Amino acid sequence: MAAHDTTLCIFVKAPRAGAVKTRLAATIGAEAAARLADAFFWDTLALAERFLTVRVVVALSGDETLFPALRDRVEIWPQGEGDLGARLERNLRRALSENPRALIVGTDSPGLPAALLAQARAALDTHDTVLGPAEDGGFYLLGMKACPSGLLAGLPWGASDTREKTLARLEERGLTVELLAPWFDVDLVADLERLRSLLVAGAIHAPATCQALGIRSGMGAP
Repeated sequence: MAAHDTTLCIFVKAPRAGAVKTRLAATIGAEAAARLADAFFWDTLALAERFLTVRVVVALSGDETLFPALRDRVEIWPQGEGDLGARLERNLRRALSENPRALIVGTDSPGLPAALLAQARAALDTHDTVLGPAEDGGFYLLGMKACPSGLLAGLPWGASDTREKTLARLEERGLTVELLAPWFDVDLVADLERLRSLLVAGAIHAPATCQALGIRSGMGAP
């Protein structure tokens, strides 16, 4: 494939305490939750940048100054107004206006295996769309080669059936869908403990998150 036939867009909210990872913050505190959100983003960006033939952009909601010097490293797009569906559509269409394929990932899955991103990109060789199922009923990745207007309108965001309803919508529109292997988001304390265990064991790679949690990856807790 030619270089930059795919735009990989990282969807992120600026890590302001009290505005991010609110379910985690209820247990670990708003400042700690914001530090983790920040670490999750930098690990996601580092993962994306490993794919040298993919154009990486960041779709940001919130204050850019909370990510110092980010613009020196990567192009930043505003997510814009509306619910998640409207913002995803807007950024997918922008990405597809510049490249024939677009992938969007969130930042709630630090340590996401690189193989899943590679599989997502390859899936668009044979399918119209690709979806990475999250174990909580949402999805960690959405990719497509075309995004018709209204495709994601009126879907139940943040619900246990988000993935199911999204998949049904894609298929209703006549789009072929490749499903990736499931992965997990980090939204609750139990998710955070699962993440910690995988990092301590060296089973996944997320150095910024390790630093935020005080973990030496693969070498046990300090």
